[in-house]
Amino acid sequence: MAHFFVSQGRDDLPRWREAFSDARMCSAQQARAQAAYGDHVWVMSNIEGWTTLATTLSSRGAILVVLSYTPTSQEAFQALNAGARGYAHALSPAMLLQQIVVVTENQGIWLWPELLTQVVGSTFKALGGENALREDVLALLTGREKAVALAVASGKSNKEVARILDITDRTVKAHLGAVFRKLKVRDRMQLVLMLSQSESSLMDAD
Repeated sequence: MAHFFVSQGRDDLPRWREAFSDARMCSAQQARAQAAYGDHVWVMSNIEGWTTLATTLSSRGAILVVLSYTPTSQEAFQALNAGARGYAHALSPAMLLQQIVVVTENQGIWLWPELLTQVVGSTFKALGGENALREDVLALLTGREKAVALAVASGKSNKEVARILDITDRTVKAHLGAVFRKLKVRDRMQLVLMLSQSESSLMDAD
């Protein structure tokens, strides 16, 4: 399993080397030729045609993360639509880059918290919101777990959920952890998809 950092050649940042000592700095052309299934490919969003490159490599089974010097929610959507499993600041510290690998290797999606809540809320709304909820899934949760799950799915942060439900941040995290375990999901985006999918869609996915 290799780490490819795809840039214009001016972005060989020390923290990338610190995170992955064997990382390969390469051009888009080199990544297309060398990256294989299971490899981690980190693509800078300031290179021409980065969305096409991300789509090509993710369809090949590579794990894509898009890096940006000026992250925006619009670009994050572009990255996810292109098949990326992560979107982060190009100057993220080495420890954070390593955390991103853990999340994306386990089929999770990594975005920084503030942006993640925006993306989750927008996805939930696009899928029909509360009008498209699966009652059979909600039936697996307690009343308070259901309230936390719906608030999180609508795009609320843990602090906002705590304020709305008049509980502590720690309690929100505990309920959310229970929700994830019961529904067998790994992150907020998977929670939204689980709450919104029809039974037939889930069967097809299986």
